[in-house]
Formats: sequence, C-alpha cells, structure tokens
Amino acid sequence: MVLRAEQPALLAPQLGQLADLGVRHVEIAWGPWPGWISDCRRLIEAFPDLQLGAASICTPAALVAALEAGFSYGVSPVLDGGLLETAAMARFALVPGVMTPTEVNRARSLGCPIVKLFPAATVGIGYWRRLRDPLGPPLPFCIAAGGLLPGDVRPWLESGVDAVALGSSLVAQGPEPLRQVLAKLPPRP
Repeated sequence: MVLRAEQPALLAPQLGQLADLGVRHVEIAWGPWPGWISDCRRLIEAFPDLQLGAASICTPAALVAALEAGFSYGVSPVLDGGLLETAAMARFALVPGVMTPTEVNRARSLGCPIVKLFPAATVGIGYWRRLRDPLGPPLPFCIAAGGLLPGDVRPWLESGVDAVALGSSLVAQGPEPLRQVLAKLPPRP
C-alpha cells in the first residue's frame, strides 16, 4: 500500500485503519516538503506494528531523507545502480522498479532480491510469467505495483507475482474494499 500526502502527519488515521485491518507493509511517498522527515519519524514511532517504507525514491536527496526519517526500507519506480549502491552502503533495503526484460536482468545482476514491476497495469497480468522462460530462473521476488485495483490482487498473485501493492485511492474508499480484498487472500504463514 502506498500513501501520498504533502504532510505525512495527515496520514495517521489511514495508517491506523490499515493496521487495524491487518496490513503489514505501507509505503509513504517521498516529497520535498518541509517537515516530511519529522512527520515520517513520528509516524514510524506511532505505528511500530507496521513496516513503514519510503516510496518514490528516485534521487540521492530522497534516499537521504528516507534514511534520516528512519525508514526500514525504500521503494523506487526506477532501477538506478548508483542509488542501489548508496543504499547498500547505508545498509538500507531499496527495492528498484523494473519494467523491461533488460531492467529485470540488470536488477538480478546487481543482486536485487526484490523488484517492483512498475507500472504493472501497463504490462498486463501475464507479463511476469512470460519473462520466466527467456530470462531463466531465479527471478527476483516480484511486487506488482502501479494502476492495480482491489479486484486485481488475487489474479496477479495467481499469475506468478509474489506480492501486489495498491495505492492510496483504495484507502480513500474506506475500509470495506480493503477488508474484502484481504478476506479473499489465503492466510499468511
């Protein structure tokens, strides 16, 4: 789940709702706004049961802000070797975004255990499975993200991706659509 707000402190009610529903991982989109770091620090402290990460990490400035805020991981819509190297030196897990076979192969050669297929809705539900044969195993753990709706979760998981990320538009609809999605998923180990 990815949440966006110019003032991340305003996301506290949504984070509480997600935690109550059993969501475990939530990303807060980075933004170059005053107070972003301090707001995020407070949210991390207020929601210790959630694994909060920073989303939209595309620049060194965004990576530094995520580190200063205290996030345990970050996610990027792009594959940037320099950002991955800087994140690794800081012992910060940064998940790169991939779309093409070349990007998936490069992420694998850079040692990325997890990638974000982005924007997943653009490439379609069978895309990841179609990459398996030509690229060969093992492919990284894949999170499908970008333009996906609640009804897409189960079909995408059944198509071979390992996880699905939904956007803040789902939270804006209230808890019921998310509750329905979670009820249809197999139990967690």
